Amino acid sequence: MTYYPIFLDLKGKTALVVGGGNVAERKIEALLDCGAKINIISSRLTDKLKKIVEVYGIGHLNEEFSEKHLEGVFLVIAATNDKQLNHKISKIAKKMGLLINAVDQLPDCNFIVPSIVKRGDLLIAISTSGKSPALAQNIRKQLDTQFGSEYEDFLVLMGRVRKEILTKGLSQEENSRIFHEIVESDILVALAKDDLKRVESTLRRILPEDVALEECLKCLMNRNTL
Repeated sequence: MTYYPIFLDLKGKTALVVGGGNVAERKIEALLDCGAKINIISSRLTDKLKKIVEVYGIGHLNEEFSEKHLEGVFLVIAATNDKQLNHKISKIAKKMGLLINAVDQLPDCNFIVPSIVKRGDLLIAISTSGKSPALAQNIRKQLDTQFGSEYEDFLVLMGRVRKEILTKGLSQEENSRIFHEIVESDILVALAKDDLKRVESTLRRILPEDVALEECLKCLMNRNTL
């Protein structure tokens, strides 16, 4: 089976997590990072989850799962240690046309969660289509060493530069040339070395003279002083 890779906007959308153990804890932390509104159904919570519920005001119901809990839900995670319960949740969720992930029960999922390397707005998703999560984790560890925090800084900077460039009314070809030249430059290397003078000089060489470079560079000012 071939999966269709996709990134979801979960901001403000309701996610239901059934389960309160370590697996549910990891799923909830990831959902929080994406701005989801989370509800939990579980008779017990890990100590960390108890704190998360308190700090973030997450809805927690200490009761048995029923179909009513799926009303108004966008995405469901079945993360209990009861495979039959996970299957029941999946069956109802699918009937209602919801996105459902039943942990370690591939036939009960209509989406799977990849292993992720995250550097700010850079997301690298690794999946083995459910065949070997261990291999996906191993590849993630390798990629972790290849992509440092400079990629996060680079994307913050590129967001500012791109916004500035697109206001200049340049041709699509010229915009493309500028963006590709920046990506192919030594800016990532300079950011990895905290060499912001080099970042500035490289951008001055590539960008049109009327670009407000100082404004673009403000996003890096809290890291160092140009």
